[in-house]
Amino acid sequence: MSANAPTPVAGYSDEIDLLELVQSLWKQKLLISLVIVVVMGLAASYAFLSVPVYESKSSILPPRLADIAAYNMGRSEAELPDFTVEKVYSIFTQNLRSDGLRREFFEEVYLPAETVSQVAKAKDQLWENFNNKLSVSNPDMKNSPQRFAVTVQSVEPGRTAEWANMYVERAANKTRQDMADTVAAEISARVRSTQSRISVLRESARKLREDRIARLSEALMVADKVALQAPQVKASRTSSDGELKQFVDGNLMYMRGAKAIRAELDVLQNRKNDDPFITDLRKLENKLDFLAKVSVSPDGVEVFTLDSAAEVPETPIKPRKALILALGLVLGGMLGVFIALIRGMLAKRRESIA
Repeated sequence: MSANAPTPVAGYSDEIDLLELVQSLWKQKLLISLVIVVVMGLAASYAFLSVPVYESKSSILPPRLADIAAYNMGRSEAELPDFTVEKVYSIFTQNLRSDGLRREFFEEVYLPAETVSQVAKAKDQLWENFNNKLSVSNPDMKNSPQRFAVTVQSVEPGRTAEWANMYVERAANKTRQDMADTVAAEISARVRSTQSRISVLRESARKLREDRIARLSEALMVADKVALQAPQVKASRTSSDGELKQFVDGNLMYMRGAKAIRAELDVLQNRKNDDPFITDLRKLENKLDFLAKVSVSPDGVEVFTLDSAAEVPETPIKPRKALILALGLVLGGMLGVFIALIRGMLAKRRESIA
């Protein structure tokens, strides 16, 4: 052996003696048990004395085609596209998730129901608490993307179900109002368009009558100058329909005779209403009457299908007593062992110093 080789120090070891460790912990079993009892007592106090929180959930699906059929009554006659289930349900889900509806519910329902101590808090803090208690989610986006759930948590079980169902109904009412506004706007646009077409036809008829009067006036002047009082042409004597047209409306109109021309001219000048002589006018007026009778808020429509209504819960979701007690046992054991180890190390150091 080399003379320079280090000589090991007797009794030195950097390894932990497991047997000694176990013996040390066993000696302090009462301390560990006491810590476990204290932590378990704290956990039990929290589990059994904290206010229970309840949860209710309302599940929603798209409406059936029959549920929105009343919205489409008369739309084809009004030359408007039909509403689809997807369109109506998309409006409903937008309202369901809108901050506007959530804020309205917060102001009108949540705040009045809170206690005086809660209302004394800052409004932004109350708003945050409210958002933690009411949520709108899609539980299964992959398999059922159209299913939505409204979940409400509260310390009062009756309130959870009431608020969940109330929130869904408020979203439905908002959607019905939006649909009514949409239909009313579309009908109003169609009415204005039809009224404009009627006005154009009436104006055109007035101008055509004035043009006719002007032509007849000139033909009367010619007939008077050539002293033609009686018609000089008969339909059976014309060689073609084109020639007859010239006698009735064209350059040969004076040959109808002053008497006939003056009679027609007198009738046209005294005419008060051109409506009976306007083509398609009655058809447009019937359309206008029909549009005025289209209901913008029909009865018997549904904008969603309630898959399951929220019900009053019987079992709270918080606190989870069994889990809290189990965690208390584990944490108490870990804390007790840790304190025992620290206490044992301090005792060993004091012995080595002595």
